[in-house]
Amino acid sequence: MGKLFGTDGIRGMANQYPMTGEVAMAVGRAVAHVLQNSPEIQGKTSVPVGLKALESKKPVRRLKIVVGKDTRLSGYMIENALASGICSMGADCILIGPVPTPGVAFVTQSMRADAGIMISASHNPFHDNGIKIFSANGYKLPDELEDQIEKLVLGNEMEKVRPTSDYVGKAFRIDDVHGRYIVFLKSLFPQDLDLMGVRIALDCANGAAYKIAPLVFEELGAEVIRRGVSPNGLNINDKCGALHPEAIAAAAVEFRADIGISLDGDGDRCILSDENGEIVDGDQIIGLCALEMNREGTLKKKTVVTTPMSNMGLEVTLKENGIQMVRAQVGDRYVVETMRKNGYNLGGEQSGHVVFLDQSTTGDGIVAALKVLESMRRTGKKLSELKKQIKLFPQVREDIKVSRKDPFDQFPEIKKLITEAENELKDRGRVFVRYSGTESLARVMVEGEELSNIQKIAKRIAGSIQKHLG
Repeated sequence: MGKLFGTDGIRGMANQYPMTGEVAMAVGRAVAHVLQNSPEIQGKTSVPVGLKALESKKPVRRLKIVVGKDTRLSGYMIENALASGICSMGADCILIGPVPTPGVAFVTQSMRADAGIMISASHNPFHDNGIKIFSANGYKLPDELEDQIEKLVLGNEMEKVRPTSDYVGKAFRIDDVHGRYIVFLKSLFPQDLDLMGVRIALDCANGAAYKIAPLVFEELGAEVIRRGVSPNGLNINDKCGALHPEAIAAAAVEFRADIGISLDGDGDRCILSDENGEIVDGDQIIGLCALEMNREGTLKKKTVVTTPMSNMGLEVTLKENGIQMVRAQVGDRYVVETMRKNGYNLGGEQSGHVVFLDQSTTGDGIVAALKVLESMRRTGKKLSELKKQIKLFPQVREDIKVSRKDPFDQFPEIKKLITEAENELKDRGRVFVRYSGTESLARVMVEGEELSNIQKIAKRIAGSIQKHLG
């Protein structure tokens, strides 16, 4: 059996390793076991926790683990397997049903739970699924804890300890989570503003935000044209949502909307379109919000955290406005780690993960949209006007299906093409080649001042990767 965790939890085709019911049950057991033996958890209370209670006659404080999911058909299978594993280790499982990934982080904090688990493959097709784990403070687990969980899942240590009798945990559902999360999201929008008279074209990707997102914007006063709000277990991310923002961009023009909002399947990323149907990506959202926060004096240390995928034009624009841009490793969890370590409060990815650390512990598509809407209302400007502040360089990306993920520098031809491209572009462009952490893909990103030139460069490198690794 191979490694479980990638850059964003565990992910794969549902009912195939590693996304099987058996693995999910083992993950549930491992998460509970790691928490029960965590000094942080044991230090919370003098009441014995989990298996520690077996050695004591004192009352038991059970661990609480929140489990949410998106709308995939396989979510039922994974949800029940996780719950079984959690309960089998003497912890209680709180099932909250379909809710966005940031909603799981919020509920975990709000309920003072010991961990939260989200069942989702994010933007992937319905036949995939995944598991993301949050600590008690709402942040994704660091690598070292994931390594501990992985070791337990792949080993047999947990077979030695099985609680029995009244030390077995229980699972129960909470039905009012949507209301709680909606109230929280609305509280982030300034009290002196509303969305009366604003028309929004909204695409929820038939995913986890299909109930919550429309109500947030409507309860703030907006008129919402709904799309992607009829999940059937199979249509999540299907030609809709943040991966296909052109659909809601067309709707924004058709219905004369002020803004188009496209969320992904688990609601943690957001891509916008302006009233003219032009796409506004994550880099532009980050840039708009950074400029607004800098003007208000709320951008901590005048710094924004992005990744190597973010556009060089964003960096240039921010620098011209006295804002530093720091690049973290690809993956929103690494963006957040960099933000927390250095005391920054705004970061994100070009793909639409935007993190406002003063309000949320992870990327939240609804929060990002609310922040842009707040800027529109404060300034009285249309989104098409606001986005002109962020001047992006042409950028091309090629995704290549690969059969394996060998280091690129093992192939002289690939290495030579990358070096030649870097020498050609120099300081007026970039080349970034990496493997996806969640799919069997190699990603080639090239940016520069001339579109036709970077297209040729990207295709040459992609062709060589296909030849050697396809």
